[in-house]
Amino acid sequence: MDVTRRNLVASLGASAAFGAISVPLRAHAAPLVSTMGRDATQYGVRPNATDDQTRVLQRAITEAAGARMPLALPPGTYRTGMLDLPNGAQIVGVRGATRLQLTGGPSLLTSQGADHIGVSGLTLDGGNLPLPDRRGLLHCLGGRDLRITDCEILHSGRNGIWMENMSGEVRGNMLRKIATTAIVSLDALGLLVASNTIIDTSDNGIEILRTAIGGDGTMVIDNRIEDIKAGPGGSGQHGNAINAFRAGNVIVRGNRIRNCDYSGVRGNSASNIQIIGNSISDVREVALYSEFAFEGAIIANNTVDICATGVSVCNFNEGGRLAVVQGNILRNILPKRPIGTAPDDDGGVGIYIEADSSVIGNVIENAPSFGIVAGWGKYLRDVAITGNVIRNAFIGIGVSVVEGAGSTLVRDNVIASAARGAIVGLDHARPVTNDLAVAGASGFPQLVLDGNLVH
Repeated sequence: MDVTRRNLVASLGASAAFGAISVPLRAHAAPLVSTMGRDATQYGVRPNATDDQTRVLQRAITEAAGARMPLALPPGTYRTGMLDLPNGAQIVGVRGATRLQLTGGPSLLTSQGADHIGVSGLTLDGGNLPLPDRRGLLHCLGGRDLRITDCEILHSGRNGIWMENMSGEVRGNMLRKIATTAIVSLDALGLLVASNTIIDTSDNGIEILRTAIGGDGTMVIDNRIEDIKAGPGGSGQHGNAINAFRAGNVIVRGNRIRNCDYSGVRGNSASNIQIIGNSISDVREVALYSEFAFEGAIIANNTVDICATGVSVCNFNEGGRLAVVQGNILRNILPKRPIGTAPDDDGGVGIYIEADSSVIGNVIENAPSFGIVAGWGKYLRDVAITGNVIRNAFIGIGVSVVEGAGSTLVRDNVIASAARGAIVGLDHARPVTNDLAVAGASGFPQLVLDGNLVH
């Protein structure tokens, strides 16, 4: 080894422990390369420095991206303003040990029109500094093949991650103490949001949005989402663990959701949504929701324990139709307000359904108003309610029987301990018949009852 190369190896110092595998042969060559990428300290970046390092960090990011190499940040805290991620930028830190601390600006990391961005192993700390509306601490616009992995994002003064017109994946991150929503995607181009942990936000956990109704195809899989508050209030657009708005063909699968002011999963005008195999507890409105202008919803194999309503598939008046609600376990359903001697029309319902849908093979226990409700006034068409088990409901199954209500089949259900009646005709939320399981439905030709077991 010549003297120049030997001196460079010696000067690497603490950076050698960061995984150096090669060094330049001359002192004026490119910055040193580690197993994780170019060593950021060779650009003058200093771990745990008290001064702002925006300028040197930006130079390091830009030059490493230009060379198509990752930039490796050793453990430590780096105080910085907004940093731009150019095309191909890859920043790699040591998970739990490399921290970027925001000193000011609309975001901490941002990209626009850049592809193949990668951010891994970083802690992004917003310091609770207020950010502008529609901004994220990590803010990415108009790019493909984004990768955000193994990061911790905390104390954002607005959103955690904001993406527009992006494809790629957000996987294995921790987001906590976020002022509004942890992860927002607008007009995705093919996105996976998987295996993230989201705790303590004041708007929503994950939002999948589109500017107009259309296909989206984002997959929201295996995330853990807890303690979601409806900070801005409203009538349901806030306080949800996962909210899909106007976004078609979204898959929401295998998520663990707990303690939300409103819904666990909410699809608004989201056609062909699949809400499958999620575990939800302690939500204070509808646990699983498909509403407004949608066509097609599958809500299957979920477990829900403690909510105001288990499943709601509604707004036939807005075009909401075509659903399968199958194989869910829904228990300990609570009214939003104290229940009296009559059913409460504001909660306490296991499943609510309206049009062109089947409700099959669900188990519902402890519903103080209704186990299942079909229709709201005249807004009822072609519903099949078959093979469900309902225990401990004030009314087992309520079916709209007002003039103009469409056809309903109620067959082969098991209904136990329904105090007001197993199957009852409704005018909106008001019971208007005796127990049809006993008296029969001869006065309602649009209603077919068959093979139900009541005790």
